[in-house]
Amino acid sequence: MRARTRIRTHPAGSVFLALAATGSVLATQLSPAAAAEPAATADLRADVNRDGRVDLTGDTDTAGEDSWTVGRGAVTLPNLDDDTNRCPVTGPGGRPLPDAKLAACKDASDTKVNGAADAADLARVRSTPLPGLAGDATGGIKVTTGAQHTHVFLKRSGNWVLVTPDTRLTAAELRSGVEFGVESTDIIRDRAQWDGRTVIRLTVTSAGATTSDEVTLRVAPLLTHHHLQQTQQAMVTKPWGEPLFVRFVQGLAKQARRAGVTKPLVTFDKYGDIWAQDFVEPGYVAMTGPDGDRHVMRVMLRSAQPERESGRELFEKIRGRDIGVVQVTDRSPQRDWSLNSMGNLETIPPYAHNGRSFPAGRIIMGERKDSGTRPSQAMRTMLKSQGLQDPLLLDTSWLGVGHVDEFVQFLPADTPRGWRIGVADPEAGLKLLRDAREAGHGRTKMFSVPPSANGPVPRETIEQALTSRHLVADNTMAAQRIAANLEILKRETGVTDAEIVRVPALYTRDVAVSANGSDTPMPRLTRVGGDSALADAARKHGQQKWLAEEPNAAAAPQTVTTSAYVPGAVNGVLLARDRYLAPKQWGPVIGGKDIFTEAVTAAYRRVGMKVSYLDDWFTYHLGMGEVHCGTNTLRDASAAWWGQGDLR
Repeated sequence: MRARTRIRTHPAGSVFLALAATGSVLATQLSPAAAAEPAATADLRADVNRDGRVDLTGDTDTAGEDSWTVGRGAVTLPNLDDDTNRCPVTGPGGRPLPDAKLAACKDASDTKVNGAADAADLARVRSTPLPGLAGDATGGIKVTTGAQHTHVFLKRSGNWVLVTPDTRLTAAELRSGVEFGVESTDIIRDRAQWDGRTVIRLTVTSAGATTSDEVTLRVAPLLTHHHLQQTQQAMVTKPWGEPLFVRFVQGLAKQARRAGVTKPLVTFDKYGDIWAQDFVEPGYVAMTGPDGDRHVMRVMLRSAQPERESGRELFEKIRGRDIGVVQVTDRSPQRDWSLNSMGNLETIPPYAHNGRSFPAGRIIMGERKDSGTRPSQAMRTMLKSQGLQDPLLLDTSWLGVGHVDEFVQFLPADTPRGWRIGVADPEAGLKLLRDAREAGHGRTKMFSVPPSANGPVPRETIEQALTSRHLVADNTMAAQRIAANLEILKRETGVTDAEIVRVPALYTRDVAVSANGSDTPMPRLTRVGGDSALADAARKHGQQKWLAEEPNAAAAPQTVTTSAYVPGAVNGVLLARDRYLAPKQWGPVIGGKDIFTEAVTAAYRRVGMKVSYLDDWFTYHLGMGEVHCGTNTLRDASAAWWGQGDLR
């Protein structure tokens, strides 16, 4: 039996209070009429066991209806989408709307149910039929917790009507049972302000007696994708028809099709920000629909970089049916703009270790421990407040851009854990060069990039690279920093050395080796400054922000910061469970073969991955990024996100 408090009123001064939770009775001036059971008892039910149905006759949706855990409890969706495309994207005279107004419009921002698609976003709550109810019976519904974040609708005569304090349920409605639809108006932003819970109370008064019943619901957590979820669609920017980017986009589309991704590319066309990984992190919210399948709403999480215009296109083009957008506003000073890019947010696949369970995976983000600089506090608070993917911080002090995707990734695996860690290995990169030199190939060019009008091509040899002032020392440092981060990941997840894929890599402190072996400034597009033919094209089109990550003044002065020297192979895209798209290596060619391509392919092949390559040298690599930085993916989120244990 569920615990309820029943309050009955009686004539002639008699009062009766029964506490069904304990079975105790406190009575004053008891009369036979007062002692009788009421004609009807309020009984409100929700989909507590998450099977997509509200059980009105059994008890599958009664146990635990007044509490909530990760594994059990009714779920609502934050109704963030725009099912009928009613949200404006411009103001009077076609002027751009402020960011705040763009973000404010969503299906939950009005008090209507906007058609059948919007109705599908409502969590159902029902009252059990009370067929013997007296003709004078009335009922009321009230949100006692979370009212500021909740809309409750009543289905009346086939239409959804907003429940207000003045709403009264008729005896006829209560006799047949009432259906309600519930939406949350937002995600959890800060659990200290709202923990996502909504408590709804039904009150029924009949024959002089009043009873009530409550159910608890919680808004679905906003979750980020992990690599055990199948890629359904790839995303990329199409800036102005520049030939190099046209070829990159065409190549991405071709590789996606080869990997079995049937949906066409989602393209960003308006703002020219080539870093499609950085201004958005695709996520999702989900509950079980009436057919028993997950009802998923995609949520595009905009980076906490308000001056980054490209995030506006998420509202202007991407938002629509079952696709919402979340904008996090952080008013604190931006000490390191780049850390707030979403290339600095990746997700460990689901795991449990040392008494902690992450059934939906766990977020990793980079911080600059050397300077004490972290990503946006508001963003981290929001992510932690979801309760399932508590962000784990890794040290990216040694990287100029400072993103975790520059050195670590997660790969599906046919193992008990279900996944492996892929990690950049600078020591393996140095060994490739040293072995080549010892085999007599020291005079071979370090890079096989063909001459191009799009920018300078490096001319150094393997010998010059190895004997340059900084390359060996910087990669020794990078290897040590990566090893320290791996220890954190191993400690937190339980991953062993046997579950780590080491992929050859090399880093540089943004200097190149000249023909005489000295260090000169590395030509960059770039995310942090520099020039090239593509930068000239950006100026021609009046768009330079697509090149820019802000200069990073937050790294401690003594910290050497680096980026990929050879295109970073781990900074690629997992297109299918066994299909990986890496940046073309353009390494030394010996015996007709690129030694870095051969080594990278072998590293992935050993763990069952088929590798293909896409040229990003002039499009992304010289901008201190790679294929992953210039793309994004929408992944399958139909599997249940819940598991055992309580929210943390």
